[in-house]
Amino acid sequence: MTRALRIAAREYMAFVRTVGFWLSICLMPLGLVGVMFFTGIAAHSAPTPKLAILDFTGGGYGAAMAKAIGVGHPPTALVVAPPAVTDPALAAATVKPYLAGELKTPAGDRLDAVAIVRGTADKPSLDIWTRNINEPGLQAALAGALSDAVNKQGLSRAGLSKAQIAALEQNEPVVTQFSPRSQAGKVSMQDRLPSIAGFGMGVVLWSLILTGAGILLNSVIEEKQNRILEVLLTSASAPEIMTGKILGAAGVTATALLVWATVAGTLFGSQHPDILASVAALLLGKGLIVYFLIYFVGGYLMYAALFTTIGAFCETPREAQTLLGPVMILLTIPLVFMGQAVTRPDAPLLQILSWIPPFTPFLMAARAASDPPLWQVVGTVALMFATTALELWVAGRAFRTGALASGRFDFKLLLAGVTGRGEQV
Repeated sequence: MTRALRIAAREYMAFVRTVGFWLSICLMPLGLVGVMFFTGIAAHSAPTPKLAILDFTGGGYGAAMAKAIGVGHPPTALVVAPPAVTDPALAAATVKPYLAGELKTPAGDRLDAVAIVRGTADKPSLDIWTRNINEPGLQAALAGALSDAVNKQGLSRAGLSKAQIAALEQNEPVVTQFSPRSQAGKVSMQDRLPSIAGFGMGVVLWSLILTGAGILLNSVIEEKQNRILEVLLTSASAPEIMTGKILGAAGVTATALLVWATVAGTLFGSQHPDILASVAALLLGKGLIVYFLIYFVGGYLMYAALFTTIGAFCETPREAQTLLGPVMILLTIPLVFMGQAVTRPDAPLLQILSWIPPFTPFLMAARAASDPPLWQVVGTVALMFATTALELWVAGRAFRTGALASGRFDFKLLLAGVTGRGEQV
């Protein structure tokens, strides 16, 4: 065990002493903040689309739609004077050159969208022509504005006054959600925190496992290319080398997580101390931190052993990429279902997938909010660690054979290493 710890310390120091390691730690949160910042700037700096409304129904819907579209900061669209069109049948053909930029309105505006209201005042229909194909927000806003205008006119024709119609619009029902899982009965943000924390932990676990496994893979391949593994095998056993490398990579990953968590907690806590306190109470008070750590350790060991073994049998990173393809496909499956694990944690398919060891750590972390039955937690943990133990045993026997082998990956050589005949091949 002493040799394994020495190898772990060597692996850890080899990474944390490099400038690139600390640059990556610093640049990752800065990059995320930059993405959010510049995304917001891009959204606010985008010009508001200019919209023309052509109403051929005679119901006055154009004015009502223009008023509804102009609400907001910034508004959904800026309503400008439409081109001169008198024939509804020629409206589409007339507005096309304006949207293509070939013509401008009499006021000199370039149109981004045109709403054409056809039919009658009782049964209008809406055609929306846009410069850009993807304008879902504008389409929804125009459809909602026309629907509200039609309803108001219907109520007015039924004899209701403007004051009565305004009172009806304000008479919205008060909706309150209750659940037996809420201590207060009424569902609050405090009750939703476990779902958010579970999903966040699942994503963090996925990212950390992928990061740590990638560090292991590159380290093993590099040392095999430089014949360092052969030297290590003369003074330590294959299981000791594997253990040391896995612990070293785990330390590197934990250091990065600690720095990111400290920075995120400090920044977020300064703005929302109450939410940060609630999250801390949730993780520490209900024992969720232990729950997450158990699945993190099992998941990390499972994938670390796999990536270490792959690295031992590969001469170059390019060769490793061909073997990692199926593993990466396997890793994408939990991401697809983690969102559903938050909203429908008791779905039969999710419960079945939670028992499949490669998916267990991610899906069970995301399902934490649903308080899965104790027998499911104990069963999935036992199956996950049993699979991990089997994988570590296989990897330990195959690691020495792969480290001493040369040439391309061969399944026969892998099987020979597992069965103990690797040095005879």
